[in-house]
Amino acid sequence: MKKNDFILIGTLLILGIIAFILITLTKSEGSRVLIIVNGEEYKDMSLEEDTTFTLELENGGWNTFVIKDGYVDMIDASCPDELCVNHKDIHYNNETIVCLPNNVVLQIIGGEKNEVDAVAK
Repeated sequence: MKKNDFILIGTLLILGIIAFILITLTKSEGSRVLIIVNGEEYKDMSLEEDTTFTLELENGGWNTFVIKDGYVDMIDASCPDELCVNHKDIHYNNETIVCLPNNVVLQIIGGEKNEVDAVAK
């Protein structure tokens, strides 16, 4: 090995270390679900930790949702129509589950990007 080989290896090593540091510093926190009640942020929770959460509202209503394997699913609600309970589970960025009677919104932040922009029939 010659002097130029050592210079090339050293330069590549330094560039690799710099790239690793930049990636580590700019890394996002991960996927989260933002809970919005009456238009105000109530709480945000990580999608990486499996849990069941019941949100008890001031009017006596409730919404219960499950975070499991990076997905959020509303499993119970006090609203009469329960459209939010029948909604599919969510995990893509900016996907939401809305319970209009209880004024509750679950929104994914930092989730994976959905490959489908729109569906036309």
